[in-house]
Amino acid sequence: GGQGAVGARVLQFTNCRILRGGKLLREDLWVRGGRILDPEKLFFEERRVADERRDCGGRILAPGFIDVQINGGFGVDFSQATEDVGSGVALVARRILSHGVTSFCPTLVTSPPEVYHKVVPQIPVKSGGPHGAGVLGLHLEGPFISREKRGAHPEAHLRSFEANAFQDLLATYGTLDNVRIVTLAPELGRSHEVIRELTARGICVSLGHSVADLRAAEDAVWSGAAFITHLFNAMLPFHHRDPGIVGLLTSDRLPVGRCIFYGMIADGTHTNPAALRIAHRAHPQGLVLVTDAIPALGLGNGRHTLGQQEVEVDGLTAYVAGTKTLSGSIAPMDVCVRHFLQATGCSVELALEAASLHPAQLLGLEKSKGTLDFGADADFVVLDDSLHVQATYISGELVWQAEAARQ
Repeated sequence: GGQGAVGARVLQFTNCRILRGGKLLREDLWVRGGRILDPEKLFFEERRVADERRDCGGRILAPGFIDVQINGGFGVDFSQATEDVGSGVALVARRILSHGVTSFCPTLVTSPPEVYHKVVPQIPVKSGGPHGAGVLGLHLEGPFISREKRGAHPEAHLRSFEANAFQDLLATYGTLDNVRIVTLAPELGRSHEVIRELTARGICVSLGHSVADLRAAEDAVWSGAAFITHLFNAMLPFHHRDPGIVGLLTSDRLPVGRCIFYGMIADGTHTNPAALRIAHRAHPQGLVLVTDAIPALGLGNGRHTLGQQEVEVDGLTAYVAGTKTLSGSIAPMDVCVRHFLQATGCSVELALEAASLHPAQLLGLEKSKGTLDFGADADFVVLDDSLHVQATYISGELVWQAEAARQ
C-alpha cells in the first residue's frame, strides 16, 4: 500500500488532477518516504493526517517522463570516450529535469569497441534525486545493424555476429553490466541466438536500423525482442505485400498476450503527423515517446558531434554534416509530448502515458515507475493545461521548478 517509512513526513498534494488508471482524477496525491501513499491506510490504520499540504492550483500531476533513447545533450555526447563520462551524464541528468524527465537510458550510437570498453563501465544504474534524473541502464544502439539503414551511424564501425554470435557481441561491448536495451537488426545471421541470450539476461532487445521483412521481425519477437527503435525511421517503408518491421503493430503471428512496444520521435521532423496517427491508431498501447536527443539538444544552430560523426543543426533539424541524413532530434521530451498530442488528437491521458507508463512497462518497471498507483515511486511532474512543465518531483522531493511557479 506504499506506506513508505512509517515515521517519515506525509505530504498531501491538493487541488490537482492526478493521472491514475488511464484517467485524470480530481484526487489528492499523498506521499511518504519517497513513495505514493494510500490515504485510507493512513487514516484508518495509523490515524494520521498530512504533515504538510501543497496546493497545486488545479494543475495536472502525471508520472515522471522516462526517455529510453537519448544520445546526450547540452554539449555532452554519451558516445565520446572522455576521461570523465560520469560528469557528462550527471549534467544531462540535471538539465532534463526541466523537461519533466525523471528517468532515462543514456544511449550510445555505433562506436568502435574501445569506446564501449571505456564508456559502458562508467555509466552505472543510479537513482534520481535533486542531482538529476535517474539512470535506468544504457541503450546500446548498434553496431549490429544494417549497412543500408545505418542512418547517422558510421559505416566503418558496423559489425555482424556471424562468427561467434553472442561472444562477438560481448567482445564488442566488453560488459553488459549496466546495459538495459540493445538495438540490433534481426536479419543479421545468428541474431536469434543473440536475442535469446540478451533476453535471458533481462536485457530488452529492440529491432531497428534494419531491412528485415515482417517474417524476420516476427521471428525476432518469438526469440524475445520487445521493442522497435524509432518506428518508420531507418527501416524499410511500409509495403502492403510485406509491411516489414512496421507490420509488427498489427501482426497476428506474435506470442499470445505479448504487447510489442515501439519508439516514436514526435519532434515534427522525423515522423509526418499522418504517420504518427497511423501508428497511434493501429496500436496505441505500445507507443513509447522517445526524444532520440543528440548532444546539440539545448545548444542551437551550428556544428556538433554524435559519436564518431559531425552533425549540423539548422533550426529544428539535425543532419549528418554535409548530407540530408537526419541524425537524431533536438526536441526535449515535453515538446514531444505536446507535439504528439496535437498531431494525433489523442487524449491528454494517452499522450502522458506514452512518455511514462509505456516506457516503464517496456522495461518491466510498471510497479514502481510510470504510475501514480499506491506503493509506486513518487516520481511525478506538475503540468499546466497546455502540458508545460511547472515542477518535477523525484521520490516526493521537488527537484525542479519553473520560474513562474516559484512566485
